[in-house]
Amino acid sequence: MAVSVSVRELMHKPPVVARREMTAAELARLLDGAKVGAAAVVDPEDRVIGIVTERDLLRALGTGLDVSTPVGALMSSGPITLAAADPVAVALEIFREHHFRHLPVLDQGRLVGMLSIRHLVRVAHIEEVRPAGSAPTVAPPGLEGVAVAETAIGDVRGEEGFFHYRGYDATELARRCSFEQVWHLLLMGELPDPDQLAAFHERARQGRQLAPAVLAALEPLAAVEPYAPLAALRTSLSLVATSLGLRPTLDADREEVLDAAIRLTAVAPVVLLRQYRRHRGDPPAEADPDLGYAAAYLQLLTGERPTPEAARALEQYLILTMDHGFNASTFTARVIASTGADVGAAVVGALGALSGPLHGGAPSRALDTLDAIGTPDRAEAYLREQVEHGDRLMGFGHRVYKTDDPRSTLLREVALRLGGTQAAFARDVEQTALKVLNELKPGRRLYTNVEFYAGVVMNTVGVPRDMFTPTFACSRLAGWTAAVCEQAAHNRLIRPSAIYVGPSAPRPLPAGYAYA
Repeated sequence: MAVSVSVRELMHKPPVVARREMTAAELARLLDGAKVGAAAVVDPEDRVIGIVTERDLLRALGTGLDVSTPVGALMSSGPITLAAADPVAVALEIFREHHFRHLPVLDQGRLVGMLSIRHLVRVAHIEEVRPAGSAPTVAPPGLEGVAVAETAIGDVRGEEGFFHYRGYDATELARRCSFEQVWHLLLMGELPDPDQLAAFHERARQGRQLAPAVLAALEPLAAVEPYAPLAALRTSLSLVATSLGLRPTLDADREEVLDAAIRLTAVAPVVLLRQYRRHRGDPPAEADPDLGYAAAYLQLLTGERPTPEAARALEQYLILTMDHGFNASTFTARVIASTGADVGAAVVGALGALSGPLHGGAPSRALDTLDAIGTPDRAEAYLREQVEHGDRLMGFGHRVYKTDDPRSTLLREVALRLGGTQAAFARDVEQTALKVLNELKPGRRLYTNVEFYAGVVMNTVGVPRDMFTPTFACSRLAGWTAAVCEQAAHNRLIRPSAIYVGPSAPRPLPAGYAYA
């Protein structure tokens, strides 16, 4: 985009305005109704005296402020403003320098609009408007708080303890929908009607089928030692993608990319569990064709048709973990997809990212904690010792959520509904852990995360511990492939910069150094 484009051409208008005496509750309704992330605060003469954003509101409420708190206590006073005639480059420089996300726009001193960083992301690329030779913007470690793309698949609101898939509350979807209904939503954009659902079921069932030659080629993986189910799945899907002749997304149309997404997600449990049973010395199991994704998964694992209660419990877990914002593995999938690679390559890369214990390996570790505690009377002493020694309590705390993880809240209900001594024990340990954390780490806002009860649910329905992360991977395939489809539809190569911090260049070679 040329730097001559003006702020006036991109800003949101008319601007949403608030008064300093408005309450936080009134502000929330105002922002929600207008579907914007910020409002300009004006005085009785309509002069801009501040700006208040959705983040300001969430941050304040997250720290305990009442909903009756006036906007004047939340706003940033004396905000920097833009002129409507300013070029985009001016706005971009202010956003970079101050890390703002919204700026009021004035025309001859009168408020006429609001410019969001999102407006710039839609039409500009940082590299194209940055002066030649200037240093790249330095992102914080771990890209904390940095938006790298736009997505319509879903979002996570950590301060609220809320996440959604395409606007629908994800926990409500898990309560009321099947895996296939939500899978269709992620891939196709809408919840299916009965005819669409039946057709989607059939595509998924067909996707489970593999040629005998491919299955034979996968057999040796079951004999590899040490056997790692997630690594075996990664290698298997790479081979399957090759056998399907998947083309680069750059060369494929939307339907071809969608078909690859459905087939890889559908076949993942088949190759994973076939090899797992082979490794244990059991014959491969077949899933009844009338079973949905979750029930088929359990039959492929155990060789027996699962009870409706067990299948539904696993299904709710799988729905809750399909997608979760721009997590490490989803970001990895999108980076690979941005090169124009095929869907299989993106999925294999995402599986590699998921193998790290900081991302996908915690459910079994949470159960290990329960095993180490043993009985409820030992919980407080054990947990207190862990925290005082600086050890991490697996199943507690989250990078995004600063309140209850909604996935954990629902999975607690699922675990208790399934019943059993482990669920009751986990509930006792959770209550004790939260008390200890509140006492020893005040202000840290550490709550139970999804891994804590995920392990209990999977263990109760018969999923072995070494299969927890691979099971999670099969669920997340639905989200990864939806992200790949989205990236392929509106692609641009993801190519960030890095800050060189090594020795000054050019360095002279040591005296007398020569080819040897």
